Order: sequence, then C-alpha cells, then structure tokens
Amino acid sequence: MTLKIYLSGEIHTDWRDQITTGAAGLEVSFDGPVTDHAASDDCGVAIMGAEPDKFWHDHKGAKLNAIRTRHGIENADIVVVRFGEKYKQWNAAFDAGYAAALGKSLIVMHGDDHQHALKEVDAAALAVVQTPRQVVQILDYVLSGKRP
Repeated sequence: MTLKIYLSGEIHTDWRDQITTGAAGLEVSFDGPVTDHAASDDCGVAIMGAEPDKFWHDHKGAKLNAIRTRHGIENADIVVVRFGEKYKQWNAAFDAGYAAALGKSLIVMHGDDHQHALKEVDAAALAVVQTPRQVVQILDYVLSGKRP
C-alpha cells in the first residue's frame, strides 16, 4: 500500500525535506504546493497576463494555486499541515479545513505557542505533533503497525 501524502503549510523552513528524507524506504509519495514564493505569487499573471491592480494580480495566482491545492488534497490519503512560527498561514488553516471537510486523515504540526489559536484546527486533526520526525513515525506506524 503506497500512501499519498500532501504536505501543506509554511514554506520558510525545511520541514518538508526532513519528512521526505525521514520517510525514505516507506511506501509513500509526497505532493504539496509550489514552495517558491515568487513563482507561486506570480503564476497567474505569468500565464494569464499582467494586472495593474495588486488585488487582481494576487487573485489570479490564488486561483491557479487553488487548482493545484484542491487536486493534491483530494487525491491524498493523509494531509499534513504545518503552521510555522514567523508568519500567519491563513492558507494552511484553509487547507486543514478543506481536508477535514473531505474526511481526509489530517496531521497538524505546530509549536506550543499556537495551541490556543489552532484549537479548532487541532480538534479536527487525527494527530497533532511538533516535529517532522513525529510525522515520519506516524507514517511508519500506519504502514507497519509497529511503534518506534
């Protein structure tokens, strides 16, 4: 059984690399958003044409990114959503809600400082963790049934 994992959330640290490296040898495949911030922001105008108004510039990019995100979440067996320390990730909260609404197995990752702000998101998750290593251990357990 190969599990499809969608990695959503903050793009400013290497947590995705830690999970993919840690999961080497497990029967998993990974997908996620475009993590190059500029490429993600500018994809709409690069494909559909320039916009003089920043709102419409961002609107085009958000809609194209939503196509990718919806597809990734809908096709995932498990969705991992990471909330970072530095920025508010409204898109991550939206992705977590979308995954929960679809009945996807949801793993949420964040530090103690976000516990109160994310209490509703955490309540929808099947696991709430703080580290990429814990995510890898969950994936290994789901696939093998063996504890770390």
